[in-house]
Amino acid sequence: MEKLIRHAIKGVVTLFIFLLVIGTQTGLAQTIRDNGNSMLVRIDSDGTVRNRSNSMVARISSNGEIRDTSNRLLGKVSDNGTVRDSNNSYLGKIESDGTVRNRNNSCMGRVYQDGTVRNSNNSTIGYAKDVPMRYAAIYFFFDFFET
Repeated sequence: MEKLIRHAIKGVVTLFIFLLVIGTQTGLAQTIRDNGNSMLVRIDSDGTVRNRSNSMVARISSNGEIRDTSNRLLGKVSDNGTVRDSNNSYLGKIESDGTVRNRNNSCMGRVYQDGTVRNSNNSTIGYAKDVPMRYAAIYFFFDFFET
């Protein structure tokens, strides 16, 4: 009986820790920073992109569409990393390893797993820790946001 109680308590504690971790990660804004670690934009949990003044500059929908403050389509990034403009013209691709390529397949830079963003010269141009790789890539390498 004591072993059963200990097992049940362990299960409850595990569940509590899991819910705590999930609860602290949901709803938090993700911040994109420059190479000096100053905030450039924040992406809210609903996809709203805000500048340093907390003004909305764009919105990224769950289907990858990027829209401006007037709800005009600026572009789209697909689940496979393809980036297109508002006319559906191919702009480039974000590869699974974070490498960003332009329409000519030239490397523009890379977003690393730790959130570090480097240009094609391997210079650090910013940080996007805990930001989805494709969001960081479209911010740094494709001109969709006016900040």
